[in-house]
Amino acid sequence: MSFETAYSGIGRLDRLSYRDTVVHRLDPRAKVVATLLFVVVVVSFPKYEVLSLLPFFLFPVLIGALGDIPAGFIARKVVAVSPFAVFVGIFNPLFDPSTVAIAPGVSVSAGWVSFASILVKFALTISAALLLIATTSFPGICRGLRRLGFPALFVSQLLFLYRYLFVLMEEAMRVVRARDMRSFGTRGTGVRVFVRIVGTLFLRTVERAERIYGAMLARGFRGEVPSMRREALRSSDAFFVLAAGCFFALCRFVPVPQMIGRLVRGLAG
Repeated sequence: MSFETAYSGIGRLDRLSYRDTVVHRLDPRAKVVATLLFVVVVVSFPKYEVLSLLPFFLFPVLIGALGDIPAGFIARKVVAVSPFAVFVGIFNPLFDPSTVAIAPGVSVSAGWVSFASILVKFALTISAALLLIATTSFPGICRGLRRLGFPALFVSQLLFLYRYLFVLMEEAMRVVRARDMRSFGTRGTGVRVFVRIVGTLFLRTVERAERIYGAMLARGFRGEVPSMRREALRSSDAFFVLAAGCFFALCRFVPVPQMIGRLVRGLAG
């Protein structure tokens, strides 16, 4: 993936967050709490659970549909970072050769089941995080975290990290373009050139950080970025969190796929 492609993807995610839909209008605190609950419940499932995780896909699907977020865009982002999950679980079949029954008379390697569970959990949590950013904006998420009681230093670091990610990528694109304009064919594409580019980018980043920090201190920065917005929780925000929590509890403690399977077999019989 090129710098231009990555920059374009992050920029589009940021632009999507400023749409005006029913999900975008929810208080950031409500969406942050619901997303954190979703991640905790999904991760809490045992490593051999796969079918029980499938009903949880309804949450990101509904959020994406109500928030008018392109499903293909979110899916491509999840696929782009999926190699990390594949690397984590690809060796499970080697280290866990035991078998588990997934259906009457059907048994498979427990390692493959746990590998599938890792992939499903990864897809659910990453899609939920992406949808949170796409429907809230990162500054909105930081405001929500601060009002939920997270430390000011932690929230400020997150905000600066996101803001200067764009600055860093723009600087990287300028360096790469300068390299391309001075190269011919395959020249200028070796490891030594790459190391020099990284070194140059690092030095420019340090210099920029020192200048910005000095300017911030001169303007009275004391470790927290103040916000003039004062948002009050509404009944719709409380209903959203309550409905999401009830849905997560239902899917966590009630075997929904098994119940649907028994119902289908009963109707077919």
